[in-house]
Order: sequence, then C-alpha cells, then structure tokens
Amino acid sequence: MNYDLLLKGGTLVDPAQGIHARRDVAFAEGNVAAVGENLASAEARQTLDATGRIVAPGMIDLHVHVFWGVSHLGIEPDPTCLARGATTVVDAGSAGADTFPGFRKYVIEVSATRILAQLNISSQGMLTPHIGEFELPEYADVGRACAMIEQHRDLILGVKVRLTRHSIASKRAGLLPLHRAREAADAAGLPIMVHPQDAWCDSIDEILVHLRRGDILTHTFHGMRGGILDEGGQVRDSVRAAMARGVIFDVGHGAGSFSWEVAEGALAQGVLPQTISSDLHVYNVNGPVYDLASVVGKFLHLGLSLDEALSRVTAAPARIIHLADQIGTLKVGAWGDAVVFELREGSFELVDSQGQARTGRQQLVPVAVVKGGRIYRQN
Repeated sequence: MNYDLLLKGGTLVDPAQGIHARRDVAFAEGNVAAVGENLASAEARQTLDATGRIVAPGMIDLHVHVFWGVSHLGIEPDPTCLARGATTVVDAGSAGADTFPGFRKYVIEVSATRILAQLNISSQGMLTPHIGEFELPEYADVGRACAMIEQHRDLILGVKVRLTRHSIASKRAGLLPLHRAREAADAAGLPIMVHPQDAWCDSIDEILVHLRRGDILTHTFHGMRGGILDEGGQVRDSVRAAMARGVIFDVGHGAGSFSWEVAEGALAQGVLPQTISSDLHVYNVNGPVYDLASVVGKFLHLGLSLDEALSRVTAAPARIIHLADQIGTLKVGAWGDAVVFELREGSFELVDSQGQARTGRQQLVPVAVVKGGRIYRQN
C-alpha cells in the first residue's frame, strides 16, 4: 500500500487503544492507514523519523477563544492551536446568536484548525472586556439561541454561560443566565458548559444542582470565591455528587482560573478532572498558559502519568463531543491528526493563574503536527 506520510520509529501513546509502545503510524488520503512495528518506508511518499519521540493523536482542547478580530479574547487559531498540537478545538462561548454566523464564515471555515463551538447564551457573545455579556439580562435570549443552534448543529456542541460578578448588571442577573442556558440547552437536546467562579450565589452548590450528565463545569481549579473546596480545604459534597451523576469537570486554565493550591488539594483527595483544557486567549497565550501542551505538562507535575494526562486531551474529549471514532485516536480509519512530542527532562518553572510557581521536571514539546494526514506547516 502507498502512504502519503509515515511516522517512523516513535513511541505511540494512544490511550483510546491502550497503546504505549514503539509503533510506526502511516497516513493515506487524510486518514490513518496503518499502525505497526516495522512499516516499510519505501511505501511512503514522505517519512518523518520519530525515533526517541512520542507520537500521539492530535490533541483536543475543549476550551479556547478563537473569534479573532471580533471578541476581545480572540486569538488566531492556526498559529496558537494547530501549530502547537491542538488539531481540534472548541470555542467556549466567544460568539452568541447575533455573532455566530460571522464567526463561522470568517474564522471557522477559513482555518486549518478544526473548530467547534459552545454558543454563548448571551446573544452578543464576548465582545468587550468593558461590558459583560449580561449588561442587559435580555441578552440571555433562549429563542435566538435555539434558532441559531438549529442552523448550525454541525458545529455547535452546547450552550455556554459565564457566571462572573463583573458588573452591577451581572448582580441583577444573578443566576438567571444559568437558568436561560439550561432552558435553551434542554430545548435543543444539548449540554451546557458553565464558567462558575465568583458567581452571584453563596457557593458552587447552587450551580451544580442544575448540572446533569454530560454538562461541563470548566475552570475546576480556580482559586476564587465559589470553588470546589470548602473553607476547610475539603472537596465539597456537591462536587462529588455531580461527578457521580456524570457532570464533566474540565480544567480551563486561563489567565485567572487555575490555582496550584486548589489543584493539589483536590487531587490529594482523589478528585481529578475528566478533561484538560487551556482556555487559551489573547491575555494568556504569552503566559501563564502558552498552549495546551504546557497545561498538560502541569498535570505531569501534579503526578498524572503521560498516558493519564494525554487521555484527557485525546480519548476523553473525543468521547464527550461524540467523535471518538474519528479523532482522539490513531486507530486505522481515524482522521489523520497526530502530534510528535519531545518529552524533555530538566527544570522548568510552571506558573499558575495566581502567579504561584512550581518547578517541573518534564516538559512536553510539540515538534511536528499532522493534520489530515499531512505535516502542517505555517504559511
């Protein structure tokens, strides 16, 4: 068989298949064509020597902001996501019902990065840092959200709501946006993603009671008011109950949403996130987030194995967005997305969103990215 590309001699880490072993991976016509120990280089138009490196499925980032040029958070997806190993990303509410068509036409459809989306329950989306999405509570428009979902079901995965005390208007809104997001998602048969920190409520208990199996709570380890730990540093009962009924707890590192102390306290009590995401945007792409691989590296420092960490950016998010047979794996027939990593040993400063630092001993560095069976090169 003729291959378009052969990754030769690397260690394949594919949690979806339970593989951590030396394997060659070949691609043809945009898909994974073969996986084996000694595939013939002569059958490939291009061969990349991956000896001494990790070969993994293309990473999936469940929380980014890539409505570049419109949303104040927006970054260009290809140089910040795809070029750094995140071949599939989910924009977490940058666009709402009034702005999503432009997001689709001018960003999603012209990017090499595969972009899916959570639709903001605010019809305005996230336009400016100066005025919140719910400056007018009427922006939380269920009918408009449902109509936009019906027009774009191929891209919209759910409904996003941010519950942050950024203005007096948000105080007036209280938890109304959450109720509206729930209503819209239920009408559309989709889950919700909730940004919970510093919300207008006494504790996260009041938020989690509304979340069901398949819903996503992002920013799991933020260090602000209304977190997953109680005043004594113990994981709240409501958090354990939500996990037990199938609510997905996602990292969403961001510029203000990841605390070493909270993460260390939660993991010590056996509470791990189901997915690792970056919340990558213009205010953190130059630190402390940088890219998804850097966030994965922080969880290696926290004690996850390479397989455990990579599963949370490959197999697990692929299942959550119902694309487990296409992405998040390098099994034969899957879409041809892969990353070649170097796992570097040394001493690396790892900074959280509060400015607190830890010293890591491993750094996961993407050195080549494959999208659609071809090596991705930036223009």
